[in-house]
Amino acid sequence: MSTIDIGINKQDREDIAEGLKRLLADSYTLYLQTHNFHWNVTGPQFRELHLMFEEHYTELAIAVDDIAERIRTLGVAAPGTYKGFAALSSIEEVEGVPAAAEMVVTLTEGHEQVVKTCRDALKKAQEADDESTAALVGDRMRVHEKTAWMLRAMQ
Repeated sequence: MSTIDIGINKQDREDIAEGLKRLLADSYTLYLQTHNFHWNVTGPQFRELHLMFEEHYTELAIAVDDIAERIRTLGVAAPGTYKGFAALSSIEEVEGVPAAAEMVVTLTEGHEQVVKTCRDALKKAQEADDESTAALVGDRMRVHEKTAWMLRAMQ
């Protein structure tokens, strides 16, 4: 493979990729959690939550691919195992099947955590003048902030 020459030095690319790896791990963990809740939600809000969770996990599935591909563009291997994601993620897995209201709270907190992870990744990208990563991360922040707002409105 040829040398990467995109105007960002190797160390900066690796530092940016580390932030993106954490974002990827958080996003994938949130994807799994949302999909699990989609399958297992019950109660009076079943239909509304079931459909909303499907929208969310579908959006997250696309996001994890975008994030992983950006990591690869920077010349770094993207993590892709449960073990790797668990080591990098700041979102804790949920045991069992919580009640629908608790699912909404858990997902709200998960989206808020992803926003925090985005902020850390964004700083690294901005410091290295990596506009492509900054744009990707900024877009992710907006999605997660809006989703958290919508989930909070249901509580």
